[in-house]
Amino acid sequence: MSKLSRIEMLQSFAEQEPENPFNWYALALEYQNSYPENAANLFHKLLKEHKGYLPTYYHAAHFFAEYGDLDLAKTIYEEGIVLAEQEKQEKTLRELKNSYQNFLFENDLGD
Repeated sequence: MSKLSRIEMLQSFAEQEPENPFNWYALALEYQNSYPENAANLFHKLLKEHKGYLPTYYHAAHFFAEYGDLDLAKTIYEEGIVLAEQEKQEKTLRELKNSYQNFLFENDLGD
């Protein structure tokens, strides 16, 4: 019996439990380097269908910044910061704010 690849395993989990955002999130992270178009599609899916899944925001913003969609990355950071504030997730809020400030600085997008 062949061992399932990590991607195949994560795809299977996502198909079995499509309402669980973690499965889509894990698959998006796995796709980032090898299949960026698939990762982009999954990040869009998460941001649309699972807006309350906070871990998505940091990685999606970073991903889209890396691929040159700075406006989308900026929006995702800002939405993630608002969500983290609403959920009183202090550690995630700090991480998002720090990453957002670095993003603004690196891309010369400061106010």
